[in-house]
Amino acid sequence: MANDNQRVHVETDQARAGSTPGVGRYVLGASLILVIVIFAALLLF
Repeated sequence: MANDNQRVHVETDQARAGSTPGVGRYVLGASLILVIVIFAALLLF
């Protein structure tokens, strides 16, 4: 373990300890489209 005065360098892959598949952007996109469709349906009826 490093002392407080020493810098610790960890690669990005090791620091994350996981993957970032980007599923969140698809969920947000689908949610946005769904909300637009619901508001359009409410406006028409």
